[in-house]
Amino acid sequence: MLITLKEAATRLQAANRILITAHIHPDGDAIGSTLAAMQILRAMGKTAVIFIDDKVPQNLHSLPCFDEVSRPADGETFDADLLLILDTSLERIGNVRKMTNAPILNIDHHVTNIGDGYALYVEDKAAATCEIIFKLARELGETITPDIATCLYSGIARDTGFFKFSNTSAETLAIASELVTYGASPYLISEQMNKKSLAEVIGLRDALNSLKTFYGDKVAGMTLDYATVSKFDSTEGIIDEIRGIDTVDVVFLISEREPNVCRVSIRSKGVDVAKIAARLGGGGHIRAAGCTLKTTLAEAEKILVEAIGKAL
Repeated sequence: MLITLKEAATRLQAANRILITAHIHPDGDAIGSTLAAMQILRAMGKTAVIFIDDKVPQNLHSLPCFDEVSRPADGETFDADLLLILDTSLERIGNVRKMTNAPILNIDHHVTNIGDGYALYVEDKAAATCEIIFKLARELGETITPDIATCLYSGIARDTGFFKFSNTSAETLAIASELVTYGASPYLISEQMNKKSLAEVIGLRDALNSLKTFYGDKVAGMTLDYATVSKFDSTEGIIDEIRGIDTVDVVFLISEREPNVCRVSIRSKGVDVAKIAARLGGGGHIRAAGCTLKTTLAEAEKILVEAIGKAL
């Protein structure tokens, strides 16, 4: 059921115990939006907790209140009267779904999120869910503290490639500017979020060595086996290393997370990759999307390249 932002705010005002979550393989927007939402709700006098069913990349651990993020233990429950899902749909929250049977409020910016029998607010023109949380704070009449500003700016910066991607709008820049006036430091956030270990740099070398091109160099992709993936704290951002190749329209990264489970990220300059990802069981944005393929690395590459070829 699609709702308005005002209706989303009303549901949050009515709730007292709120379980907040986001997708597995969390990124800057997922963690930034959940941390900001938690702080906003606690300022309203609510009990608000965050559970993410996955490891969180090290470069996000410096965000304010990060020590409040927990991973659910087997059989763990939380007595919530609202489950707030941010930056994703219900299918991608892992075992957090088993923690409560509370009503769901889903807030997202992915065009492929259509919901299924629960309250959903989607703003697909927003560059990041953190943009929506900024507007939600305004709707709720809550103050943007320096800590909240830092979390929101971090999520927006990450999802826009630090304001380089096509989803960066005038409104995105205006919101980012306001967040700076509220205390976010672009320099410090950039320094922290771009940190890499030596092992990750070596892993990046291995990733680039796997580079292949297809369809007359219109498509470029990298594949990472499990041993290479293990060198990374997070594979987020690796795909951006090949986006600038002048001949390509579509780029992809396939990373083997465990035997016969491959995570796929797709980016484009023109092709609607959200449709490609949706056909393969995933979703995302027109220019940035992803999915998971439960097969071998070689077969996943074959399936993906064929799907991209049909789109081209």
